[in-house]
Amino acid sequence: MPLRSQWSLQREGFTFDTVLSLLKKTALNPWYTLPLYLFSKYHVKGQEVAAKRPDLAKWLRRFAILSAIRYMNSVLNSGLTNNWKNDTYDWKKEIVVVTGGSDGIGARVVQLLAERGIKVVILDIQPPKFTTRPNVHYFKCDLANPSDIRYIAASVSQSIGSPTILINNAGFARGNSILSASDTDIKLTFQINTLAHYHLAQAFLPSMISKNHGMVVTIASLAAYITSPGLVDYSASKAAALVFHEGLSAELATIHKAPAVRTICVCQGYTKTPLFEGFHKGDRFMNYALEPETVAEEIVRGVLRGQSDHIMLPRGNAYIAALRAFPLWMQAHVRKDLKKMMINWKGRQVAQPSEKSANSSPIESSGILVDKEDKE
Repeated sequence: MPLRSQWSLQREGFTFDTVLSLLKKTALNPWYTLPLYLFSKYHVKGQEVAAKRPDLAKWLRRFAILSAIRYMNSVLNSGLTNNWKNDTYDWKKEIVVVTGGSDGIGARVVQLLAERGIKVVILDIQPPKFTTRPNVHYFKCDLANPSDIRYIAASVSQSIGSPTILINNAGFARGNSILSASDTDIKLTFQINTLAHYHLAQAFLPSMISKNHGMVVTIASLAAYITSPGLVDYSASKAAALVFHEGLSAELATIHKAPAVRTICVCQGYTKTPLFEGFHKGDRFMNYALEPETVAEEIVRGVLRGQSDHIMLPRGNAYIAALRAFPLWMQAHVRKDLKKMMINWKGRQVAQPSEKSANSSPIESSGILVDKEDKE
C-alpha cells in the first residue's frame, strides 16, 4: 500500500484542494516564479517579452512576491515549531504506538507504517480487523481507564521497548444533545478524546524527553474549531485535545528542555466510515467527505517527515480556524446550519468496558454512537 503520489488527483475527485495544490506547485512555487521574474527583468529576451506583454509581466511579479512570502512563511513555521533543531529518525529502531489502530483510519496508519518495516504497537479495546504483520503488536487497552493505560504502557515498554512515537488516534462520539447526554456519555467522551492523551503522554514522554528524541501526534478534528447541535461534548473534547497539543509543544521546549521532540496535530473533517452513514455529503467541492486512506496517508507523511506540523484536512477548510474572528451573526449561522448535515446521521456501536462497569443497562438501549477516530 504505497503512499499516493501528491501529483495525482485526490481520491475525492476534483475539489478546491485540487486547485490549491496546483497553485502551490506552480504559480505560488518560488522555484518557478522567481527565476521567471528575474529573467523578465534582467535578461534581454525576457525584457522583450515583458515589454510586449505588460499585463503578463505584472501578474508574474505578483505571483513572484506571493510565492516569496509563502516560502518565508513556511520557513518560519518550520523553524519555530521545530525550535530550529534538526533530528533524524532511524525507522528500523523507532517504535510507534497507535491508539485505536484496530480499524478505521488508525488501521490504515498502522498498515502504512508496518509495510515500511516500522515496529508498531496497537492500543485498542478490540483486536485488529486486518491481518497483521510480524512487526505489529496488539495490546488490549481500555483508553477510558487511567489504571489500564498505565499498566499496558508499562507492559509495552518492558516487552517491546520504549516508544519513540505516540499517535493519539482513538476517538469516541455519542451524538447526544447537552440535555440528553448522560454522565457516562460525557465522561467517556472526554476520557478517550482528551484525558487519554494526558495519561499516555505521562507514560511515554519521559523516555522521549531523556533522549530529546520522539514525537507525539494528536488527531483532533475540525470540530475542535467549530461545533454543531448534537456534537457539543465531542467538539469540546477535541478542542481540549487541540490545546493539549499546543501546550505540550511549548512545554517540551521550555520546561522539559527537549526541543527536538516533535508534535503534530491533525484536524480533519468528516470521513467516509461506517460512523458517517447518512451524514450529509456536502457540496463535494469545498465541503466533502474524506476517504480514510487520504487522512491516514497525511498522518503517515507527517510522521515520516519527522517535523512538527499542524495539518488541516481538507486544506481548503483552514479558514475554519479563524471562525471566532468572524462577526457573531456569521458564527451563529454556521453553527446552526451544520445541524442539516446530521439529520440522517447513523452510527455503529462498540462496547466500552468502562461503561459496562459504570452502567448496568445494556449498551444497545443507550443510543450510543461510538467509533475509533473516524468521527470528525
